[in-house]
Amino acid sequence: MPGRTLLYLVIVTLALGTGATQAAQTLRLATTTSTENSGLLGVLLPAFEADSGYRVHVIAVGTGKALRMGRDGDVDVVLVHAPAAEQAFVSHGYGLRRHPVMHNDFVLVGPRGDPAGIAGLQDVTEALRRIAASGALFLSRGDDSGTHKKERALWAAAGVEPHGRWYREAGQGMGRVLQMASELEAYTLTDRGTWLALRQHSELSLLTQGDPRLYNPYGIIAVNPRRHPDVNLAGARALITWLSAPEGQQRIAAYRLEGEQLFHPDAALVSENGR
Repeated sequence: MPGRTLLYLVIVTLALGTGATQAAQTLRLATTTSTENSGLLGVLLPAFEADSGYRVHVIAVGTGKALRMGRDGDVDVVLVHAPAAEQAFVSHGYGLRRHPVMHNDFVLVGPRGDPAGIAGLQDVTEALRRIAASGALFLSRGDDSGTHKKERALWAAAGVEPHGRWYREAGQGMGRVLQMASELEAYTLTDRGTWLALRQHSELSLLTQGDPRLYNPYGIIAVNPRRHPDVNLAGARALITWLSAPEGQQRIAAYRLEGEQLFHPDAALVSENGR
């Protein structure tokens, strides 16, 4: 009996050790729906996993929710696109350094009939003023995502407080909002990557683009282990390093749909300096 008991304890110990090793190799990533909807993660993460040995568990949500998950220690690293909110996340001690990864831009899309007459405009604030004045339906994500934050800033720059029957908040991710806008013949703001990935399934047209205010940068931040000692900082740093290094940057630049580049690499590899 003592021998069998000892064997049982050895088996349990080995099993627990294996489970701990597997848990240590899992990396929890909170990111925006645009990186998922665009198909970019499907290109990047398998290559990172093969190179690093980590298995990435992706939680695709709006930027606001992704940062809240980082604040609460529910994830190890965040990849989002709202620079002011990202800097606040770091300055309040929830995350370490923000690393630039890539950028694309936002565009205004809408019904092919274009009742607000915004086709060809480069000035996004003028386009929004025309939409509001026309009473044409505008569908907002309404989810505190990076896209929603940008949209609110653009309405403020246009001097418009959006409200009334013409303005609706969906509380959904970008892919679902594009689908709903197509069904409702509504205008909406979208990142170009998601638009390029989904436009073949949409009745909408790209109408306004090119305003410098539509610039859309993405950053990645490791969650601060001083706040949450159980986060996988080694895994977070491995992903940050891989995305910032030539292979990750080249894969971002090479990702295209129908010949069009969805994201442009921005990274400069910066040390965490032990922070």
